[in-house]
Amino acid sequence: MPEISSYTVNFGPQHPAAHGVLRLVLEMDGEVVRHADPHIGLLHRATEKLAETKPFNQSIGYMDRLDYVSMMCNEHAYVLAIEKLLGIRPPERAQYIRVMFDEITRILNHLLWIGAHGLDVGAMTVFLYAFKEREELMDLYEAVSGTRMHATYYRPGGVYRDLPDRMPKYRDSEYRSEKDLKRMNADRQGSMLDFIDAFCDRFSGTIDELETLLTDNRIWKQRLVDVAVVSPERALQLGFTGPMLRGSGVEWDLRRKQPYEVYDRMDFEIPVGTNGDCYDRYLVRMEELRQSVRIIRQCSDWLRRNEGPVILGDHKVVPPSREEMKDDMESLIHHFKLFTEGYCTPAGEVYASVEAPKGEFGAYIVSDGANKPYRLKLRAPGFAHMSAMDEMVSGHMLADVVTVMGTMDIVFGEVDR
Repeated sequence: MPEISSYTVNFGPQHPAAHGVLRLVLEMDGEVVRHADPHIGLLHRATEKLAETKPFNQSIGYMDRLDYVSMMCNEHAYVLAIEKLLGIRPPERAQYIRVMFDEITRILNHLLWIGAHGLDVGAMTVFLYAFKEREELMDLYEAVSGTRMHATYYRPGGVYRDLPDRMPKYRDSEYRSEKDLKRMNADRQGSMLDFIDAFCDRFSGTIDELETLLTDNRIWKQRLVDVAVVSPERALQLGFTGPMLRGSGVEWDLRRKQPYEVYDRMDFEIPVGTNGDCYDRYLVRMEELRQSVRIIRQCSDWLRRNEGPVILGDHKVVPPSREEMKDDMESLIHHFKLFTEGYCTPAGEVYASVEAPKGEFGAYIVSDGANKPYRLKLRAPGFAHMSAMDEMVSGHMLADVVTVMGTMDIVFGEVDR
């Protein structure tokens, strides 16, 4: 029988590294990948079309479900676009809260990324370290919004409510000893800002531990160094953003280049790579964790010293408080009208984008003056990165396909939309 040198492999969607929703058709020459054809769309939920059938505020929750690891950052872009249409600007305190939670979300995203990427490449312990810290930050989501994932916390005109004065505590349980309970509640005796400061103090050490496990680990470096090298020029041509672009040595970060909210007041560095390989993209994200802690500390310090409203008082856009509704029938009518009909925006088109953990996430809205978008188009960073899959894996081994997918930090909720 003649030897067959070229054959086709169906990678996914059931493969763990394919996130259950990506089908990769790989053309192989032995163990070497010659061509990769990504088949996407298995998670398409018509988010943009659904948003065009609902009042503006009713679609904020859809944004959380796109990149379901970067929830509040997605909300931020959509809410910024609505605020541009309305010509409003949230109170200063709300802007600082948004920036702080954007960075908390960045840490949440990168912790899941390093845990999952480590598992894909064969490093088990990192996952446990990352998720231990992630639980603490999910408690912050729950404390401000009432839910641990799909927060719907950002609203046009500000945020849903101010930071709570006290952090929720773990309760007594037959599964926990008194000593464990005391340890778990050690940082929960004060306000949310006290809890955040305590987390920042401790988390710097956790980043060092993660780097101790991986950065100079020879197996980790053998799997990542010189894999999927993308030059700065090619990264720009492919539409890369975020760590994928900065890993190739391009110092582009919307927080610095096109600052929104109060990012222009923040003191932080933009980490960039030199080689443009998987290892550089790993190093960039690890340094981003440290820079996020710096920004969170600055926001926490400002919020301690400055009180004020966290949402505008315009009842055409923002619902009245419960106290107002109890005493004023007009406020009650405003409440019902806002949640059933919503509000109408001036006709026009706007684009607003944020530096999400995976790259530039943007919302382009066309308004015809109605109470819902005439057209919504979301700019998902992962879609552009996914389009480079063939170029990045060609010539590498089959095992490297998993590494390349990990370095992209793909979430298909936003890729497929």
